[in-house]
Amino acid sequence: MTASGSPPHAVIIGAGFCGLTAAHELAKRGLPVTVLEQEQEIGGLAGSFTVSGTRLEKFYHHWFTSDRHIMELIDELGLGDNIILRPTNTGLFYANTIFRLSSPLDVLRFKPLPLIDRLRLGVLALYARRIRDWQKLEDLTAAQWLRDITGKRAYAVVWEPLLRGKFGIYADAVSAVWFWNKLKLRGGSRDEGGAERLAYYRGGFAALADRVAADIQARGGTIRTGATVSRLTSSQGRCIGVVVNGEELPADVVVATTALPIVADLVAPHVTEDYVAGLRQIKYLANLCLVLELDRSLSETYWLNINDPEFPFVGVIEHTNFEPPASYGGRHIVYLSKYLPETESYFNMSDDEALRYTIPHLKRMFPQFDQAWIVKSHVWRARYSQPVVERNYSRLIPSSVTPLQGFYLASMAQVYPEDRGTNYAVREGRRVASLVGDRLAH
Repeated sequence: MTASGSPPHAVIIGAGFCGLTAAHELAKRGLPVTVLEQEQEIGGLAGSFTVSGTRLEKFYHHWFTSDRHIMELIDELGLGDNIILRPTNTGLFYANTIFRLSSPLDVLRFKPLPLIDRLRLGVLALYARRIRDWQKLEDLTAAQWLRDITGKRAYAVVWEPLLRGKFGIYADAVSAVWFWNKLKLRGGSRDEGGAERLAYYRGGFAALADRVAADIQARGGTIRTGATVSRLTSSQGRCIGVVVNGEELPADVVVATTALPIVADLVAPHVTEDYVAGLRQIKYLANLCLVLELDRSLSETYWLNINDPEFPFVGVIEHTNFEPPASYGGRHIVYLSKYLPETESYFNMSDDEALRYTIPHLKRMFPQFDQAWIVKSHVWRARYSQPVVERNYSRLIPSSVTPLQGFYLASMAQVYPEDRGTNYAVREGRRVASLVGDRLAH
């Protein structure tokens, strides 16, 4: 209780799944909580737009069957019947050819590599699933680790293009831990026959975010969109509130779930320069995602990795090979994703320029494709989309407890050894809420 005898007020900056979960957990404890979201909608990187009356993620989303944290939240809300599990297929575009890579047998049939290298690819997946002590990988880059296990040829054909497509100039610095976790997650989402099964939420991730928000509000919490936090207020080394849209909002505790560079700007007037510099050590890539509504399908593949450096995107994700076109008025939904520094020209093109730039590449990949297939296109950008997980990343991660008393951090940059995603956003939201709730109780 505060000095006045009322429960302490918590402010959460950011209404992605981490912020919403943290608010939900604190609200369940009976604490007054206010969530502040700069955008006009909640959901963060799982924000949505509408296609034929159905809300769809701006940036492609799914869950693995092993994503227990998000599943537990859904079950807690009594919404388990809305989880949809479906088989998916994966492919790889290499040398102007699409190869199916959905099962161990597909790997053995991957003709661009000799049989011995195909066998080593299969061994990698099994080996990754058996690693328990990920700390032993922290000193290795993904490039070193993959070359050692699968060989130089397999690395050059399969892994190096994917790393460069995802991380660009940072590809050689990416940690083996990051790549190991990606393999482990995908391997853990396969059935007994080796086929991958993924999960989706009926009505889209936005529908789930809305249900979490509704539960927060039902417990007395407040959610404000279009709410820009410009600075923190403090007294005697303790955070006592925020300035939102030019007005002071008092708080007994503040939790920031935004990207660390944004946090660094907020906290800089209240802490040492060394602490701020530490927050800025972690680099981020932006993302540009071009979403096409087509009147027909591009291919039968759900997730197509692009192993061709001349293409401007790292993946073609045909969402309606997972969630049927009937959900979107018969439209076929294709995501074209590119991670890149925010200074690159592609990120700063107009929407029309980005589409025009992309179409020739699509035609080379899918010779039958015609621009007339496009019913509508959308371009979405996220400045802080992917933290760059370098070697010994655990040494860079800031604690959730900051030098400014009453101010806490919970961001996707702190999800480790796992990578960002709504499942781990829920985990981090619960973790920081438990930490804050326990401290307020004392």
